[in-house]
Amino acid sequence: MDLFRKAILHPGPPQDFALQTVQQAIKPQKQVKLVQDENQLLENILRTLLQELVSAAVQSGEEIMQYGQPIDDGDICRGQIPRLLDIVLYLCEKEHIEGGMIFQLLEDLNEMSTMRNCKDVFGYIESKQDILGKPELFARGKLVMLRTCNQLLRRLSKANDVVFCGRIIMFLAHFFPLSERSAVNIKGVFNTSNETKYEKEAPDGSSIDFNFYKTIWSLQEFFSNPGSLTPALTKWQKFSSSLTVVLNTFEAQPLSDEEGSAINLEDEGSNFSIKYLTSSNLMGLELKDPSFRRHVLVQCLILFDYLKAPGKNDKDMPSDTLEEIKTCEERAKKLLEMMPPKGKEFLRSIEHILERERNWVWWKRDGCPPFEKQPIEKKLAQETGRKRRPRWRMGNKELSQLWKWADQNPNALTDPERVGTPAIMDYWKPLAEDMDESAGIEEEYHHKNNRVYCWKGLRFSARQDLEGFSRFTEHGIEGVVPLEILPAEVRSKKYQAKQADRSKRAKKDDTRGSLQQVEESQSATPPANEIDMDGSRNENEGSGAGGESDGMMALSVDVSQGDTTATPDEHQKQSSDGDGDGDGLEAGQIEAEVGMSNSIVDGEMDAEVDLDVVA
Repeated sequence: MDLFRKAILHPGPPQDFALQTVQQAIKPQKQVKLVQDENQLLENILRTLLQELVSAAVQSGEEIMQYGQPIDDGDICRGQIPRLLDIVLYLCEKEHIEGGMIFQLLEDLNEMSTMRNCKDVFGYIESKQDILGKPELFARGKLVMLRTCNQLLRRLSKANDVVFCGRIIMFLAHFFPLSERSAVNIKGVFNTSNETKYEKEAPDGSSIDFNFYKTIWSLQEFFSNPGSLTPALTKWQKFSSSLTVVLNTFEAQPLSDEEGSAINLEDEGSNFSIKYLTSSNLMGLELKDPSFRRHVLVQCLILFDYLKAPGKNDKDMPSDTLEEIKTCEERAKKLLEMMPPKGKEFLRSIEHILERERNWVWWKRDGCPPFEKQPIEKKLAQETGRKRRPRWRMGNKELSQLWKWADQNPNALTDPERVGTPAIMDYWKPLAEDMDESAGIEEEYHHKNNRVYCWKGLRFSARQDLEGFSRFTEHGIEGVVPLEILPAEVRSKKYQAKQADRSKRAKKDDTRGSLQQVEESQSATPPANEIDMDGSRNENEGSGAGGESDGMMALSVDVSQGDTTATPDEHQKQSSDGDGDGDGLEAGQIEAEVGMSNSIVDGEMDAEVDLDVVA
C-alpha cells in the first residue's frame, strides 16, 4: 500500500510509473497481466487505500475530490483521490488488471460520499465517459455503473435535486447503447405509487366551486395509470365526463396576454414545477396560471396517445370511444395553441415529442432490435491496378472447362449414362396426378400450365407414343397422357362418353348409307329379277336351317356389294348350290360379315375401353 501512496504523489502521466508500481507491489507471475488471485489482492489493496483517503478528507474538512497536495498531471492539478482513479483507469484500459476494478472503486467512492461530494464524483465520471464506454471496459462494468447511478437517484430528492437527477439520466442515456434492454420498460408498467392527495370535503368558508376542484384533481388518478381505462367502461365514462367539465371551463375562461406574459419560459425555475399544491384555496390562482393548464392538457395528450398506441386493437376500445378520444384531443390541442405565451410553438414541440415517443413504442413492440449497424468494410484497391479479366477459349469458364474435359476424355460425350431421356410413363406421371380430382391440386399449379414441360412431353410422345400424340388434336395436352397411368375415374369420365358418342354416330352413318344403296339397286333391277327372287325364297322356305331371313340377308349383301347386274340364271344357280345346311352356314357367314361391316368402327373404339376395364 505504501508503494501506491508514493505513486499517487508521483508527477507525470500514469503510463510512466503505473505498471512498474503494480509489478513491485504484487510481483505477478506474468509481467504485463495479472491472474485472478492477483487481481483480487490488488482490488483489496486499492479499496482499502481509497477508504483511508476518504476518511482523511472527511476529518480534514476538505472536499474529497480536492483532498491532499495538488499533483501536477501535465494539464491540470488534481487531488490524491482523482489521481488514484486515473492510475487505476489507465491500468484497466491497457488490460494490465481486471477491467471492472475502476467501476468498483467508483461505486465505493459514491457510497462513502455525501450528496455534495457525490456531485464532484459524478463530474469525474462524466469527464471519463469516453474511456469508460470502451467495449473492453463497458462489458465488465456496465452493471456496476447502472447500480451506482440507480443508488444515486434513490438518494436524491426529485423536487430539490432535479438538475442532478437529469444529469444522471442523461449520462445513462449516452453511456448505454440505444438497444440496451435494461433501460427499456418492456411491459409498460406505470408508476402507480405517485399518488396525488387532495381534499375530499369542502372547508368552511370556501368561495370556490368545490365540485370543479374535485373534478380536476380526480383526473390525476387516471393520468397515473392510463391502463385502467381500457378494460373498464365505467371508468372511461367517469373520466370522459370529468375531462369534459375541465375542457369546458378552460374554454369558458380563456387566459389573456397579460396573464400569459407573467410566466417567463426562459427562466430555468419555471420549467421544473414537478408537483403542484392541491389546496382548495389555491384553485383560483392555479386556473390563471398558463403553466398549470398546460400540465393538465399535456397529460391529456399523453393519455390519448397511449390509448391510440400501436398494438391496441379494436376490441380494447369501441369505435364510439375512439371518436370521443379524437374529439377531446382536438379540443386540447386547440386550447394549447390559443394559450399564451407562444402557444403554437409549444404545441409544435409537444407534437414532435409525442411523435418520437410513438417511434419508441413501435421499437419496443418489435422486440427492441439493435440500432447499431456494423460498418461496411471497404475493399482495398489492388496495388497493381485494375485486374485484367481472363479470356476463355469458348467464351466463358464453364464451356471452356467442358471442352477441356472432352479433350481429356473423348468417351464423356458418348457415355450412355449421360443421355437421360425419361420414359414416357414417368414423364407424364405428374400431369396424371394433377388430373386426379381427389388429389386436390389447384388449377394454377397444374403441369399443363408449364409450356416447357408440355413442349418436351410432346416431343417424347412423338418419338415413343405416337398413338397418344395423335390424341392431342381432340383432347389437348391432357389427352397425350397414356391411359395406363390415368385414374379409372378420369378415364371413364373423359374418354368413354366421347367414344360412345362417336360409335353411335358411325353406326347411324353406315345404316343410312346401306339403305340408300338398297333403294338405288331396287330401282335399277328389272321386274323379272324380283320374280326370280320370290321363287328362290319359296324354295328356301322348306329348309330347316335356311330361312326367309337368310335369303333376305343374302340379297341385301349381294345388293350392298354392288352386284346389281346379276341374271335370273345366276340367282337360281346360287340358290341350288347346296342343301338347307349349306344355305344356313352361308347365311350365317354373311350375317357375320354384315355385323362386322356395320360395327367396324365400334370394334376399333371399344377395344381400348374393354382392355382398360379388364386391366
